Amino acid sequence: MPGFLQDIVALDGDDSCIARARHRAADFLTRVQTEHGVPVSARAMDLTQLVVSELVTNVRKYAPGPATMELRIAADLVEVVVWDSNPVLPVARPADAGRVGQHGLEIVMAVSQGFEVQREPVGKRVTARIALLDDPGGTPRGRTPL
Repeated sequence: MPGFLQDIVALDGDDSCIARARHRAADFLTRVQTEHGVPVSARAMDLTQLVVSELVTNVRKYAPGPATMELRIAADLVEVVVWDSNPVLPVARPADAGRVGQHGLEIVMAVSQGFEVQREPVGKRVTARIALLDDPGGTPRGRTPL
């Protein structure tokens, strides 16, 4: 398996970039599978699109200005990296069953095997890592069932 495959896309300023980013992620994982023989579970495909949707939505809502999304294969993970020009770091809110909306970061953190936020010289970089394969029991590698 190649050690590192990637795709980078600039996120333009309209709301349609959310759907385009999701489609780009699905196309990337399909290409990685068919052209490079990297196995990708259906679960990884779905979760990657969910994570992309949530992170790009946050960029659209909270960080007007330039932004990019990078997809990378590293070992047995897909990394979704979103950079934007807003220096304010995202913070997951405390659990609140009565809160409507604003659960995106919580969702991303719950379905990812790794999550980090880095301040950059300009803006910030948010990275979520998702396992490409499930173990034979159907749970994602690197996680234990609750």
